[in-house]
Amino acid sequence: MEGNGKNRGDVRPGLVVDIVLKQDQRTGKTTRGIVKDLLTKSAFHPHGIKVRLTDGQVGRVRHIVSQPNED
Repeated sequence: MEGNGKNRGDVRPGLVVDIVLKQDQRTGKTTRGIVKDLLTKSAFHPHGIKVRLTDGQVGRVRHIVSQPNED
């Protein structure tokens, strides 16, 4: 499954995602990481769901890269 990260239902902790950090919004540079927390409360956000990665960085999901491995 791949998605654009605009629907909250598509984004879950453990997913590998590309996010755009606040300071990178002008350039669109993405940062890859694993979702720790979802920070956007609404079901949809036009610029992407805001998340915190496991390393503490916060940004909006631009692209969902992969699912976590299901055991």
